[in-house]
Amino acid sequence: MPGGTPRITHATLENGMEIVVIPDRRAPVVTHMVWYRNGSADDPAGKSGIAHFLEHLMFKGTSKHPQGAFSEVVAELGGQENAFTSTDYTAYFQRASKEHLRVLMEFEADRMTGLVLSDEIVNPERDVVLEERRMRTDTDPGAQLNEAVQATLYSHHPYGTPIIGWNHEIESLDRFDALAYYDRFYTPENAILIVAGDVEQDDVEMLARETYGLVPSRGAKPVRRRQQEPEPRAHRLVTLSDPKVEQPSAQRVYMVPSYTTAKPGVAAALEVLAHLLGGGSTSILYKALVLDRKIAVAAGAYYMGTALDETRFFVWGIPTPDTTLDDLDAAVEEVIHGMATTLVDADDLVRAQTRLVADAVYAQDNQASLARWYGAALATGLTVEDVERWPDDIEAVTAESVRDAAAAWLLKRRAVTGFLITGEEQEA
Repeated sequence: MPGGTPRITHATLENGMEIVVIPDRRAPVVTHMVWYRNGSADDPAGKSGIAHFLEHLMFKGTSKHPQGAFSEVVAELGGQENAFTSTDYTAYFQRASKEHLRVLMEFEADRMTGLVLSDEIVNPERDVVLEERRMRTDTDPGAQLNEAVQATLYSHHPYGTPIIGWNHEIESLDRFDALAYYDRFYTPENAILIVAGDVEQDDVEMLARETYGLVPSRGAKPVRRRQQEPEPRAHRLVTLSDPKVEQPSAQRVYMVPSYTTAKPGVAAALEVLAHLLGGGSTSILYKALVLDRKIAVAAGAYYMGTALDETRFFVWGIPTPDTTLDDLDAAVEEVIHGMATTLVDADDLVRAQTRLVADAVYAQDNQASLARWYGAALATGLTVEDVERWPDDIEAVTAESVRDAAAAWLLKRRAVTGFLITGEEQEA
């Protein structure tokens, strides 16, 4: 989550669609994105994968533009396009010369309401999704372990369901499921338009009114009803064994507050904690496990702060050949206990804060990254002001708040540990 970007503007059309304009004058190009406040965590019960499946189907054509027309136009304009689905949002984007912005808006506004689906279109695409799942998860032991860990951490909340869905539920999805989901979520009042590039705010808003503004409002935003996870009370261990595993590994995933659910200052403290604990070769975990004790060949940590509900804090390590996963996990626990009971060195804290803010500033060289930061924030309940204030929030983190964050949230009872081992190891 970055900050310090220039003159970001935020407006809302009469039909409820939000507009964020991010000026970037370095090249005469624009990144045009439409975000919908729905993701895999909003899939109806028994219909896992429908958000991701609909993302595929959104490229199949409308009553006005046949299948492939939008993609062909983007290619003819020398542009690029793609889309992605996450747990909390789905987004569609194109990048092209700035003079083509109206064309991009016209096509995207059309598929907000005009999607046409038939069994002849839907059924083969469902097979494509099933094959995607087979390639990415069913043949990859690491991906299977990650899926099992998430499902164990979130036994009640839909974050425990994979974005792509479960195989047996994907197989049952049809065009009626897709159209029902489309009608519920693909509405202007549930959408956010992000335009980053060589544009003026007034011009973008005018084009948006003339394209997206013609899409009728459905009224109030759709309600996102999600079952919430009970307070974790017991540490859980998930082990996956497979002969294809060449390198054992261990991970621990904690349930922690997100930027949206946390009390003031807590998410920023978790962000700094993750960087201090496992943000590269100078981190505390790396120094302790790889350099000093030489029981791991790699180790790290990551905080997944942008989420609508309670989120995840990851810690991972890869042991040396003569180190067991149990020993590695115990060493990780020692390091985390140290973070929760002692104050981090003041110089290390300043370096972590400086690096986090600098990385955000440097990343702003990528126009698409700028658009993604703001889109993800707004789609998960944050504001433009929250994003812009992020550097100040990071710099306000103290050694005490880092210690307190570790003590409050990196508790073993809040975590699921995952061990990935070889088939031979399990048999022994």
